[in-house]
Amino acid sequence: MRSSKMLKKFRSGGFARVCALGHYLPFYIRYAAHFGYDGIWFDLEHRAFDAREVQSVLAMCRQHDIDCMVRPPTRGHTQLYRYLEDGATGFLVPLVSDPQTAADLVQSIKYPPLGNRGLDGAGMDADFGIDAWIPNSTYIEDANRETFIITQVETLQAVANAEEIASIPGIDGLFIGPGDLGLRIANSPAGHGMTLEKAIETVAAAAAKHGKVWGITAGSVEQIKRYRSLGAQIVPWGGDFALRTVLQTCSQELDQIPGA
Repeated sequence: MRSSKMLKKFRSGGFARVCALGHYLPFYIRYAAHFGYDGIWFDLEHRAFDAREVQSVLAMCRQHDIDCMVRPPTRGHTQLYRYLEDGATGFLVPLVSDPQTAADLVQSIKYPPLGNRGLDGAGMDADFGIDAWIPNSTYIEDANRETFIITQVETLQAVANAEEIASIPGIDGLFIGPGDLGLRIANSPAGHGMTLEKAIETVAAAAAKHGKVWGITAGSVEQIKRYRSLGAQIVPWGGDFALRTVLQTCSQELDQIPGA
């Protein structure tokens, strides 16, 4: 079974280089792998793909030996592990606010004895049976070891439960969504005392206490440096929406050409 590059970085205390993808752009996957990224954050929560497009993206990630971290649109038991069968390396699961939800994810995504994932062995993750249907196969152990679950902290409840969520075996990390979390902090009753900075400190401490990774999105290189100094091991940087900046720059360059 393919080994996860992101998990290798996490387990050594390193920083996983991750970029984001929200559209069907096959060339982007090749570019990300070529330029040394460890993983692609594949957003299915806010973007529309049909099932065959998803399978194609996962297959291309595998072809180019880059992790695919799926942000799923569902917590459905069978759908989650079907992403793994199709080649996903792990998950970034949105809006996980309580330990029971996190524990349920482990049940869906991990094989026994850790979870309750259904066994097929015919998927891409098992090399279409070649790794699974042999005597003394280590496919089950490999699959549990080389796949990951990172839960998103996007509510005040999730911040309050950060330590308990981080303590759950099978949960690999916590990821702060500053947009959603900031929105909820701003719209909560006065007097709750929570700020985004305090939430970051709480999540970072919970992750460190239980030996889990933590991450967050950033808007600048300076922010990445700061979060890394606080122990963050995943701060996605770069994405297909950056093409906006490319076209803006190209348009400004054309403005400098007479008659263009």
